[in-house]
Amino acid sequence: MATTPPTRSPELRKDPVTNQWVIFSPARAKRPSDFKSKSPENPNNNSSSCPFCIGNEHQCAPEIFRVPPDPNWKLRVIENLYPALSRKLDHPNGQNDDSSSELSGLGWVVAGFGFHDVVIETPVHSVQLSDLDPSKIGDVLIAYKRRIEQIKQFDSIKYIQVFKNHGASAGASMSHSHSQMLSLPIVPPSVSTRLNSMKEHFNQTGKCSLCQVQSKDLLINETSHFFSIAPYASSFPFEIWIIPRDHSSHFDELDNKKAVDLGGLLKLILKKMALQLNNPPFNFMIHTSPIQVTDSELPYSHWFLQIIPQLTGVGGFELGSGCYINPVFPDDAAKILRELNVPI
Repeated sequence: MATTPPTRSPELRKDPVTNQWVIFSPARAKRPSDFKSKSPENPNNNSSSCPFCIGNEHQCAPEIFRVPPDPNWKLRVIENLYPALSRKLDHPNGQNDDSSSELSGLGWVVAGFGFHDVVIETPVHSVQLSDLDPSKIGDVLIAYKRRIEQIKQFDSIKYIQVFKNHGASAGASMSHSHSQMLSLPIVPPSVSTRLNSMKEHFNQTGKCSLCQVQSKDLLINETSHFFSIAPYASSFPFEIWIIPRDHSSHFDELDNKKAVDLGGLLKLILKKMALQLNNPPFNFMIHTSPIQVTDSELPYSHWFLQIIPQLTGVGGFELGSGCYINPVFPDDAAKILRELNVPI
């Protein structure tokens, strides 16, 4: 008679990078190896009406640049047709901070100046980011870098968030493979919290919290310049971080060689995630430092790329407490993904 394997006891863990508490409750889940996306989303292959497809450029918002700069482009960066912030407002010459925002009767308010851009990662509708070879994914990463360098010329922009939504339930309104960049006149609270948490760890240990991540139990895959882990206090099942080996505070310090290296690892991780989890909707976010980070903050600020497959919902407890419940211990998730072989 088969016996049920023992269930690990619940734990609460606090991450030294995000400063978030996470409850690990494996009793709330099936075996980690059984996790699958409940409803994989097949992209709509109707390219005739897709504004992101090559030949339909006239349907898009204005273009910022394309690579290469000719009709047979491989990627394009364009303005978002429905931007969250407006680049047409007068920007406030670097004065958007808590001291210059205005206090209304209900709270603080800052003019909504900023940039909301879209990176069209491929001209072909049916091709996903993970289908591209590492050098082409590297080109997408370098496009982020190039756009960041352009936006940094505006003193009023404090933070640039690069993110990708894949699948409708992950927030993607277009099935054509793309990512976005939102440039803000403020530093978001979660970014300040992350930096403060990393500072606290640095003050206690003298070391950067991400440079110090060396646990083999959490490692998934690694390359010459990057390594991927299931973070120690991952908020979501099968959450993955890709971290530069060398200490680097800003994503836009990435060079061409490292971009290709990162492209290869990102491709491998996305392929593994799709195979193991039944091609789930997902989000990835690049967590970099504020543009105007001080020299004293550089030793402990370290950028990384976070990938979250959408396997569970966020409920009232998470919304009310800011504390997440994760049914999968990160070392279990890392082992499953580490041992998974996928063709590239």
